[in-house]
This record gives sequence, C-alpha cells and structure tokens, in this order.
Amino acid sequence: QVQLVESGGGLVHAGGSLTLSCAASGNRISAMGWYYQAPGKSLRERELVGIIDDTEGTTYSDYAKGRFSVSRDVAKNTAELQIHSLEPTDTGVYYCKVEARNPVGYLMNYWGKGTLVTVSS
Repeated sequence: QVQLVESGGGLVHAGGSLTLSCAASGNRISAMGWYYQAPGKSLRERELVGIIDDTEGTTYSDYAKGRFSVSRDVAKNTAELQIHSLEPTDTGVYYCKVEARNPVGYLMNYWGKGTLVTVSS
C-alpha cells in the first residue's frame, strides 16, 4: 500500500511561481508524477501534467511543456512540480500520482488527495 502526502498549493498571483511537493511511502515505486483537474471537471477528466517513470523517463503533456517542471528523488520517494509564469487558467487541483507494483506484481495507481492552486489575475 502506498500513501501520498501533497503540499504546496495555495493562492498565487499571475506571473508568479509555485512548487508542489509529494512524498510517498511504500515500496516498488516505478513512477511519480502530477495530474491536473480543472474547475468543474471530474476526477476522470484529470489531465497529465508530467510524470517520471523508471523506464520511460519523463513525459509532459503538450500544454505543460515550457512552464512546468517535474522532478523526482527516487531514493526519497518524493516528487516536485514547479510551475512558472502562472496564469489564471492554471487554477485547479493538482494531484500526485504514483505507480507501484503490488505484492503479486500488478502495477497499481495511487493518488494523493490533491492540492488546490488558485491563480489570481
């Protein structure tokens, strides 16, 4: 079982920067990354921001390339999301996601509770 704790959300002015952090507990973690849920959208409609996988490397969504940066510390099971030049359209809930093998070897997805980012204009 993997548990996640996110931190770093809040109210930020447009043009500013923000760093979100995620700390995971558990074993056999193979990927850590971040997803975005826009206001009014369901959990199923969460969009990939960026993810770092042990074998696939780093993947960003097209919209996240440039202003968003994902980093991961494999030894500490932590991940960060840095957002630069924040825009009001970045407002939403950001979720940390972890992929890890369960005891029988299946790849499982684990989600944090989400952290709200509000960007004021």
